[in-house]
Amino acid sequence: VQLQAFGGGLVQAGGSLRLSCAASGRTFSSYNMGWFRQAPGKEREFVAVISWSGGTTDYADSVKGRFTISRDNAKNTVYLQMNSLKPEDTAVYYCAAAAGLLSIRSRLPRSYDYWGQGTKVTVSS
Repeated sequence: VQLQAFGGGLVQAGGSLRLSCAASGRTFSSYNMGWFRQAPGKEREFVAVISWSGGTTDYADSVKGRFTISRDNAKNTVYLQMNSLKPEDTAVYYCAAAAGLLSIRSRLPRSYDYWGQGTKVTVSS
């Protein structure tokens, strides 16, 4: 699976952005899809994940209620709608694909088989 994330940019605090991750290669619809982010000097952290069917989602506490993950298997694309953005959301955002069942382990980067190149999100105060 090849993944390409895009949609990042500069936005003021309180604003919104929608990230997209386009997949090609093997069957996209068989993978759970996650979003992670990495701020300068920090480790990569879990943001959200959606099951292969779209029926199950999980969010980090820091983004719950503000971010929404969704997917369109017909378009081989997963989305991350980010609302009420805060300066602390500033990071490079990565999408990733994982085979298998969605579980608490889906919050761990090592659970993912494929990664996109990242798209930068900057939230100004």
